[in-house]
Amino acid sequence: MLEVRQARYFVAVAEELHFGRAAERLRISQPPLSQAIKQLERQLGCELLHRNQRSVALSAAGAVFLKECRALIRQADDAEIAARHAATGRGGRLSIGAVASAFSWPLPIVLERFHEAAPDIEIRTHEIDTHEAAAGLLERTLDWAIVRQTAPVRGTTATSLFADRFVAALPAGHPAAGTTAPVDLAELAGDVWVWLHRDISPDYHDAMAATCRSAGFSPIPAHWARSVTSQIAMVGCGLGVTVVPAAAGADPAVRFRPCTHPTSVIELTAMTRTDPGPLVTKLTDLTTRVARGKPGAAG
Repeated sequence: MLEVRQARYFVAVAEELHFGRAAERLRISQPPLSQAIKQLERQLGCELLHRNQRSVALSAAGAVFLKECRALIRQADDAEIAARHAATGRGGRLSIGAVASAFSWPLPIVLERFHEAAPDIEIRTHEIDTHEAAAGLLERTLDWAIVRQTAPVRGTTATSLFADRFVAALPAGHPAAGTTAPVDLAELAGDVWVWLHRDISPDYHDAMAATCRSAGFSPIPAHWARSVTSQIAMVGCGLGVTVVPAAAGADPAVRFRPCTHPTSVIELTAMTRTDPGPLVTKLTDLTTRVARGKPGAAG
């Protein structure tokens, strides 16, 4: 039977892909670590790592085994924390995933209020892309996620928090940035555009594209971001223009302008497992109240 200690050893080597660095990370010497991995491979009857004098690489079996070892370690850590909390009468732990822009709003307010209401609950946060939320929830690496609009996946539940329209984001030096008047996106068709890959957030990407199509054009992107936050940062660097949700945040180097025609709506969504438990339900309810209190919130 696999021991948690063996799993920790293997994860360290698999992540470092170097026995020396893994040994330093584990605070043991290298020879016992090498022997432990060899013993593990004999125990399992397969090669987990391809190694030579120059490199270490995961085998196909090792890649599968790594995922299971991480799950085992998480379960062991959770069991230890649960036992300590049970002994002291204290709460538990929640693992939260969120797209980058949510760390500007609404998470600062949500986490402050949640900590006030449940100070004994340990919160661990992870920046994620929208498409990673469902897998994280189903694999139980996440308990709760906040993403940019996504259809619920079997085994998960999606709760709409805030419906937001797109606005134009312009560098401070852009000719159209010197006015507060709405911008006609069609006039930006020939500009350099900052865009976001569809595989990061299909719903968000498609809403951006629909916003531009409604103005009569499809932009040709020159710069590619991985989050709304990095989109805005790229605009602030003067690289180009883009469209972002109005509530996505502020940047002194960027001018956010409403559009002269209606733009697409993108939702901020909380995702949970279908059996979320009382703590997660409490977090979703709190976030919903915070979102509804924002000016311009839908519903």
